[in-house]
Amino acid sequence: MRKILIPTDFSSNAFNAMQYAVELFKYEKSEFFIMHAYQDDIYADKALLSRETMNEVTRIISDRSENQLQETLKQIKEISPNPRHNYSIISANSMLLDEAAKIVDDENIDIIVMGTKGETNDRKMTFGSHTLQVLKYVHCPVLAIPENYKYTQPKQIVFPTNYMIPYKRRELKLLCEMASPYRAKIEMIYISEFDKLSLRQEDNQNFIKDELCKNEIEFKTLKAKNVKKAIDDHIKEHNVDMLVMVNTRHSFLENILFRSTIDKISLHVAIPFLAMQNIRRN
Repeated sequence: MRKILIPTDFSSNAFNAMQYAVELFKYEKSEFFIMHAYQDDIYADKALLSRETMNEVTRIISDRSENQLQETLKQIKEISPNPRHNYSIISANSMLLDEAAKIVDDENIDIIVMGTKGETNDRKMTFGSHTLQVLKYVHCPVLAIPENYKYTQPKQIVFPTNYMIPYKRRELKLLCEMASPYRAKIEMIYISEFDKLSLRQEDNQNFIKDELCKNEIEFKTLKAKNVKKAIDDHIKEHNVDMLVMVNTRHSFLENILFRSTIDKISLHVAIPFLAMQNIRRN
């Protein structure tokens, strides 16, 4: 059974990501964990909060979180009454990042699905602060859904790679099983000024072929110096439905995520974006 974690702040972006997830995995037996971490909310109103009022404020915020989760669950079941899907709601007096990491470990989560931005939306930024933290630090694939993106069956998936890292079987299997029900084509894009692959790159490419054997795969080389621009241009020029990248040491995605000013990045992802973490997990 597929296990999917969906953090929510009850914003329209969070609910839109939830809708995308239930559609994407509609053919799979899946368990969805809808989670709200409310510790930030407790400390938000400094005028009301004091040592004397802490317990009462916490109780109010906890009750509100539970009620909103119940209402969200009711709404998603009305939209997608899928007998293949089970749901659990989690209301936690915790920080989002800590609670997400805990649930990933405790439940052996396969993938996190969340909106790129939450209720504190900043249009200059590619990712909101919470999404960015999860992408950086939680050891689990993350599928980020852009603001107002309407679900489209993934038919064309672009996966830029330099073939220098040995991919993890579990995460390639996830991509394979996400794509195969829709007969999606996966484009493996190698961006380089050279066509020749090293022996290591050839071995890693062959491993990808073996693990994505259920899918139609196309291997392309784009000759370019600016990797960001090459990916951006390719997405704009082709009917691409999803971008897949891997976050690992010294990767292109790591360079994006750990820049101090994310709003300066020229790669603004307007389609669902799957970040695989390349971490060995059970």
